Amino acid sequence: MELMKEKFAKLLLGEDMSGGGKGVSSALALSNAITNLAASAFGEQKRLEPMAVETKARWRKEIDWLLSVTDHIVELVPSRQKSKDGSIMEIMVTKQRNDLLMNIPALRKLDGMLLDCLDNFKDPHEFYYTKSKADDDSQKGKARNDDKWWIPTPKVPPNGLSDATRKWLQYQKDSVTQVLKAAMAINAQVLTEMEIPENYIDALPKNGRASLGDLIYKSMTEEFFDPDCLLSALDLSTEHKILDLKNRIEASVVIWKRKMNAKDTKSSWSSAVSFEKRELLEDRAETILLILKHRFPGIPQSDLDISKIQYNRDVGHAILESYSRIIESLAFTVLSRIEDVMHADSLARSPPNAEQKRNQTKERTPKEDLEQVNPAETPTSKTLLDFMGWNLDHGETETVKDSSNDAEVKHLSKATTIITTKKFIERLEHLGGLRSPTARH
Repeated sequence: MELMKEKFAKLLLGEDMSGGGKGVSSALALSNAITNLAASAFGEQKRLEPMAVETKARWRKEIDWLLSVTDHIVELVPSRQKSKDGSIMEIMVTKQRNDLLMNIPALRKLDGMLLDCLDNFKDPHEFYYTKSKADDDSQKGKARNDDKWWIPTPKVPPNGLSDATRKWLQYQKDSVTQVLKAAMAINAQVLTEMEIPENYIDALPKNGRASLGDLIYKSMTEEFFDPDCLLSALDLSTEHKILDLKNRIEASVVIWKRKMNAKDTKSSWSSAVSFEKRELLEDRAETILLILKHRFPGIPQSDLDISKIQYNRDVGHAILESYSRIIESLAFTVLSRIEDVMHADSLARSPPNAEQKRNQTKERTPKEDLEQVNPAETPTSKTLLDFMGWNLDHGETETVKDSSNDAEVKHLSKATTIITTKKFIERLEHLGGLRSPTARH
């Protein structure tokens, strides 16, 4: 009780312990609280191992406190009520806001799936870890080009993992991949619904060409646009350069959208560029952003996203965004650790082929990365619907199948409606016994 009092006192004060009213908004305070709680609970997650019992209990208890705010974010909806004399009258009743009613249970389920996945690594397995990559004898004398050199190195038997362990590890990877995609879809949808702050708009250049630069703008205005050629011509060797490209493209998209919505032809946002051309440029820019998002899922948030979160005043959006973001971050980290073990297994079985395969993965084209978004293209892969045991109706199945290739680029955000449909949430509650991936396995 004392801990809960302290938590909510900080939220009410807006992180300004002086009480002078100079704190942040309630939305940002809740967003920061969820982010800080996740950082203290999960940390770096350097190994594939379960969370400590005390840490898991604290995480579940405190995240419930913070999410309890959403129970009181309601909207008025009409409802029919029958009186004692048999007459029926229509009254307004309160109901939890629709986006929270759908997304909070889905995010709670994804949260539980990730923790259950980590719990599956509690028993001894065929792989183990050295203290760190810097202490690994096989790495001594080699150039330290690894960005995560402090992460422990996974070790496998000389002949690699057994077939049973390899299949089990692949199953865990498929499960975490679907959690990652679902969290990314929800987070992207929430960020899209947030308003763009005026100070971000004021800092934008007057046209999209100035934001993109001549090289990128010229490539995007060509009759036959190929995102592969464009991205291959750019330097994306560092995280900073990728983020800079994302910032410039997002700024240009905002500029084009504002110009298409401007009614006053004399406005400073208007230009001589036709509506159709601006719409085409926006569509191509969104395609590049989608490729970057799935090719580099671990890059930091863009200037636009940070600005939206900082100046957002909607408490519901703040909670959804921060909760989905930390689930996405944890899923990406767990997925990276699983891939490290699988890479060590590949090196043990066939070192030359494994290195070649690793290099091909790093050098694959954006188009190939985009094709990886739809797991239904590989017969052995599982979708989140398969893993959860959800059976779609015929019409719903058509929606999933139609979301491949070019259609997926334009309609990826519709995945949120699939994940968060109330019908699925009800089935999710019905399947409450399926908590651990090992139960299905």
